[in-house]
Amino acid sequence: MQNLIEYIFFILFSFLVRVAGLNFSRKGSVILALVFFYLIPIRKKTVIENLSLSFPDFSRQKINKIAFICYRSFAITLIEILAIPWLSKNEMEKMIQCENAHFIKEKHDEGKGVILLSAHFGNWEYIALSVSLQIGIPFYVVIKPQRNPYVTRWLEEVRTKWINKVIQSGISIRQVYKEILNKNIVAMVADQRGPSDGLKLDFMGRQALFFTGPAVLAVKTGAPVLYGIPVRQKDYSYRAKIVEISKENLPEDEKGKVTEITIRLKEHLEGFIREFPEQWFWMHKRWKC
Repeated sequence: MQNLIEYIFFILFSFLVRVAGLNFSRKGSVILALVFFYLIPIRKKTVIENLSLSFPDFSRQKINKIAFICYRSFAITLIEILAIPWLSKNEMEKMIQCENAHFIKEKHDEGKGVILLSAHFGNWEYIALSVSLQIGIPFYVVIKPQRNPYVTRWLEEVRTKWINKVIQSGISIRQVYKEILNKNIVAMVADQRGPSDGLKLDFMGRQALFFTGPAVLAVKTGAPVLYGIPVRQKDYSYRAKIVEISKENLPEDEKGKVTEITIRLKEHLEGFIREFPEQWFWMHKRWKC
């Protein structure tokens, strides 16, 4: 019953965004940020702690300012996701200004499959939907089911509204491998905390666990690893550039290759977090080992 009630409110909020309009709703996101930062401080302690430890030279005032903007950033992202059912194909295609989307197509045309990564940064849902439309090639998006099965079903519908397909993580890693071998583009968000027996690396000055799945796939299939992070602009548009993570000068052994590729992925993400800390999702317990 709880899941159904939550889902009803979720859908009502989506209709409210439609009635108010996306641009007006984005501006009103500050209200949601104020509520969840001051009145109902969900994971506020975690956010402050993560920021303080990652940026020890920042003053408490600056940390609090970034934390609040993080909440507003997430509120904007949530509103934008709720608006997807009401957006046209043309509107979604223009959401991300990807200066080199054609690079993905070029790599795809090489016939080795493509591993396309992003992070919980800006609006990670929009980059998969928008860029796939720009190049006219579907992405096979690896997703993690939500706690609420109704919301999971809703998200699957919006993620596949146009040309993309979904693969549920943890259910069929063989399917991910299969899609790469079939020369398809597999997209995934790659910044979650890894398993307890996963690879430990220094991340923003502290030890953190990492998934090595993307690196393992890259080593075993030979597929290129691309990374695209959408950065929100002041006018709510997004800019992104697709870069290839180098696989040159890797160690000889497979484990060493996997570790080094994972380090390179980590370092690429760190650069964006340090430049735009307010746009990363600090609410998860990323450093829990």
